[in-house]
Amino acid sequence: MDKYTIGNNAGILWNLMNRAGSPQNFEDLREKTHLSDAELYAAIGWLARENKIEIEVEDERHTFIFYLNMGCYYY
Repeated sequence: MDKYTIGNNAGILWNLMNRAGSPQNFEDLREKTHLSDAELYAAIGWLARENKIEIEVEDERHTFIFYLNMGCYYY
């Protein structure tokens, strides 16, 4: 997997989350994006590094919930 593929998958993930407009868990994201676990983890890492998503642990089973970070962006 190269940086181009990871960046492309991050774009797919960001667009899906932006359209959904609500928090998503890992299983939902995997099902909706059709990405492998490794591809999805890499895309999540890319978006987290760019501060575009926030990650929260929901319960003791370590269910992760992902939110788009809709902070101030200047264009």
